[in-house]
Amino acid sequence: MNAHETAILPLPKDHQFALECSPAQIEFCNVTKLYGPVAAVKDLSLTVNGGEFLTILGPSGSGKTTTLMLLAGFETPDEGDIRISGKSVASVPSYRRDQGIVFQSYALFPHLSVRRNLEFPLEMRGMKVGERTKRVNRILERVHLSGFDGRMPSQLSGGQQQRVALARALIADPPILLLDEPLGALDRNLREQMQGEVKSLHKEFGITTVCVTHDQEEALTLSDRVVVMRAGRIVQVDTPEALYDRPATRFVATFLGEANILDNPSFNVESDTKPSAGAIAMIRPERIRVAPPTGAKQSASEERQSVSGIVNDMIYAGAVRKYHVRVGNNVLVVREHAASQQPIFRPGNEVRLDWLRSDVRFVTQ
Repeated sequence: MNAHETAILPLPKDHQFALECSPAQIEFCNVTKLYGPVAAVKDLSLTVNGGEFLTILGPSGSGKTTTLMLLAGFETPDEGDIRISGKSVASVPSYRRDQGIVFQSYALFPHLSVRRNLEFPLEMRGMKVGERTKRVNRILERVHLSGFDGRMPSQLSGGQQQRVALARALIADPPILLLDEPLGALDRNLREQMQGEVKSLHKEFGITTVCVTHDQEEALTLSDRVVVMRAGRIVQVDTPEALYDRPATRFVATFLGEANILDNPSFNVESDTKPSAGAIAMIRPERIRVAPPTGAKQSASEERQSVSGIVNDMIYAGAVRKYHVRVGNNVLVVREHAASQQPIFRPGNEVRLDWLRSDVRFVTQ
């Protein structure tokens, strides 16, 4: 039996960790996981609130997947403890944890129909045939797959397979849902559609959800809070809005979207915020306005800073135009919404850039 199958075996009564009336709270307490001399996760402490959708975001090797595998029970911490609803589960195997899991590969049983895939976790829990049938019918309707119950996984599209995987994870009403790069195998349009579906299902079911992804847009779209990891440690935890608008470090600023980091700028950066010692100014590309050099300037009351520059490049991306503008020894990225009757600047054009001083942020190295 492989790891994917063990995640949905029946739970002995003395090892059930589901709360009867409320979603589960998850706690990582100074958790370290070693692979030889390398710490994949180092001294990690984190609380996931009941009913929360929390996403762990980071580049390859950051420790995000190891963190999820520790929570799923597929890995055991070398130090520290993991608690679910106040009870330690650090040494409890995966098949004794009441958790729904969706893998990037979906992990559907290829030899079973959609209905049998959905019935399997209920059957393993000893549910009677009549109740199993009702539950499967309800969940198929909820994920918009009524009438697909007789199909095999190979007869489904990627998006349909993803819906079946989500339905199977939710059908037994687990208090915790784990998502491992759940939308990574889908194309962009379908991934955006499924983001809305995942968010809707979380709101409806209210299950404590922990998602791992390297997709920044996915993390911002789905989450109540986002954990940014790097080299096995947590760098910053906050709401999507706060992380994007007020990143604490250069790494968070550049990993979570694009950022103009003003290293040794040739102009004096004005800001409404007093920077701490050693901090570096940062501004998001969409907060900068590009205009002809002789155009009317904004009034001083708007508290804007203005600089002159030369366009290095213009990239058209449908809904937006992206400019690379050289200002002294810096190249600033500007992203603006593409609209009709809007001036378009070409490489070599002189332009004026301006932004609100309140949009300047300061980050540490």
